[in-house]
Amino acid sequence: MIDEKALIKQLCDPSTKEAAFTQMVREYQEILYWQIRRMVISHADADDVLQNTFIKAWSAIDSFRQESRIKTWLFRIAINESLNHLAKKKQTLSLDQTEGSIAYMLASDSYFDGDEVQQQFQTAISTLPDKQRLVFNLKYFDEMKYEDMSDLLGTSIGALKASYHHAVKKISSFFENND
Repeated sequence: MIDEKALIKQLCDPSTKEAAFTQMVREYQEILYWQIRRMVISHADADDVLQNTFIKAWSAIDSFRQESRIKTWLFRIAINESLNHLAKKKQTLSLDQTEGSIAYMLASDSYFDGDEVQQQFQTAISTLPDKQRLVFNLKYFDEMKYEDMSDLLGTSIGALKASYHHAVKKISSFFENND
């Protein structure tokens, strides 16, 4: 576990900034990768978005106001980068192409080792609207508390609970319609 106060102090010191940033990357890259991967699906896209996340973090490290934890700040950057990536992708694809391409990406991804049910589950998740998918992923996979999600996303706890509930209903409906 990383000592966040010490890390922040090192990030603010020009003589230790680079080493501290490298330590921060090592500490958070895996958790950020999986959060991004659940949003963008593709390993290659997740790597690109993760790299963009750390580039943005490096560029903005001097303006980090310490109002939140570093992990929360990095998650916000990663989420915004993921949503931006998805928005750019959707501009070039219709919804039918997007859903079909997600199923294809999962089936052909050498890094995806799930069985058919897991592939269907990921396909069902991919049909959710981006922000609803984000809430579902944070709650289901990361087991994040609604209070923490609220801080991270700047959304009320009630709205987050509603989003999660609707996501679960849509996923259930997907499986009922695709038996």
